[in-house]
Amino acid sequence: MLTEMTIRVQAQPFFAGWPAALIRELCECATPDAFPAGAAIFAEGGSADAFWLLEAGTVALGLHGPVRGDEVIETIGPGTVLGWSWLHPPYRWHFGATAIEEVTAVRFDAARVRLRCETDPEFGYAMLSRFTPVIIDRLQTARLRLLDLWGAS
Repeated sequence: MLTEMTIRVQAQPFFAGWPAALIRELCECATPDAFPAGAAIFAEGGSADAFWLLEAGTVALGLHGPVRGDEVIETIGPGTVLGWSWLHPPYRWHFGATAIEEVTAVRFDAARVRLRCETDPEFGYAMLSRFTPVIIDRLQTARLRLLDLWGAS
């Protein structure tokens, strides 16, 4: 049986092609979430206890530097995932995230998802396969943005 949450997650490109059984498993760790424009979703260095599948709205990912202060590294929107720091200890955010406009999302409890990853190798491999490109892309984008910032000094 498809739940409302399963339908919402299946509709997003990030999980396109995932088997329905894995999506149902993942959705057992999910709740709806929303953030008004300007809201801090999480702070760099804070506890990474969740990740979100963005359904609507835009989020700025940023870093705080000692000279320039806060800098936006990347802007992400619907159909993408927010947060990957929950995957590896010490489970601290590598960036900060702020809602640029009102955001609706599906929130996943990181501890529950990690437990499923540890107890179900198929589920764990599927999650890692989805998140590895996100990690690579976000770090590459941050690297290029920082090169731009340093070059502009």
